[in-house]
Amino acid sequence: MRIIGGTRRGRKLVDWEGEGIRPVRDFVRSALFNIIADFVADAACLDLYCGTGSIGIEALSRGAKTCTFVDRSHAACRIVRQNLDALDLLSVGEVIEAEAVETIEHLKRRGRRFDLAFIDPPYHQGLVEATLEGLADGLLLTSDPVVIAALGRREEVEERFGVLTRVDARTYGDNRLLFYRR
Repeated sequence: MRIIGGTRRGRKLVDWEGEGIRPVRDFVRSALFNIIADFVADAACLDLYCGTGSIGIEALSRGAKTCTFVDRSHAACRIVRQNLDALDLLSVGEVIEAEAVETIEHLKRRGRRFDLAFIDPPYHQGLVEATLEGLADGLLLTSDPVVIAALGRREEVEERFGVLTRVDARTYGDNRLLFYRR
């Protein structure tokens, strides 16, 4: 798996096989970043259920200011740190090994704000809705955020969560991307 755009384009990410992590496929990542291209530069990003960190690292390569990576898996966090180190991005990436919904509350208490939030949990476990509910009060988001949720093609999720309203939905094979805005 490689970075597909920006300053780190073509650079290989650390191998993830055998860790039980499902990375976002290149064509889905490419489509996602084509859609959100205008929102990435100088953005503060939040990559929840980050796995290998491919989404957040792609955002950093394309000009995002910072990215906070969150995953409860020790193996995933280790891989993200290795990827950030290999790509010389440790200074702009923060890795938190914890549950995503709990981390949302912790980041709110710290006064953090994000322009872009990526949600890509294991499919069919109700985690997308729980995570969007955590973001619904808008306290963790800037005034004009983009929140992207990845889920299985057949999963259904509400169109509104507090201040967030779904503005777009795209399907790529077995994956769906939902886009929410204030």
